[in-house]
Amino acid sequence: MELTRRQTELADAALRIIARTGMADLSFRNVATEANCSLGSVQKAFPSKKLMLTAMFARLRESAASLPQGDPGRPDLHNWLVALIVGILPLDEQRLAAQRQADAFAQAALADPEIAAAIAGSDRQVRHLLASLIARARAEGEVPEHVDAETTAWAVLALAQGLAAQLLYGPEAEADVRERLDIAVAALLG
Repeated sequence: MELTRRQTELADAALRIIARTGMADLSFRNVATEANCSLGSVQKAFPSKKLMLTAMFARLRESAASLPQGDPGRPDLHNWLVALIVGILPLDEQRLAAQRQADAFAQAALADPEIAAAIAGSDRQVRHLLASLIARARAEGEVPEHVDAETTAWAVLALAQGLAAQLLYGPEAEADVRERLDIAVAALLG
């Protein structure tokens, strides 16, 4: 979804609201207050709440996490996966806000098939990327032949999502998380 500068600003304001208080407080009026603009300007930018939610989800996926530096899966897949997962875990305020936003969308997806489809599509893209990197590592001898790329990609995403959820209610030190994650990723790739 291509967003105008104004739509981007408003979607970011809406994301700040749900990071603080969840979807229940999301309204055009509250977005206008958060963005310090008129209610009419929000309604002009987003003729429906559904369009605003779509823009918010697009912004969340753009800004929530970035890939580790360099070529994906390099210099080795194991360390790259650990860096990727640590990079998205709610281990600081910015990533904690992003996880709260993602959880708000997951809750909304229970009642909204379009949000559910958007999340499922995004997860498919992530699994596809991971599976292609695992297949490449297997072809290069970095990962054993018996490791199934699709299943392992699914498990890596499930590990990342589950760990992110756990860290919301049970924060831990990054060093401890990284150490256990290193062992878990080695088991998945071994």
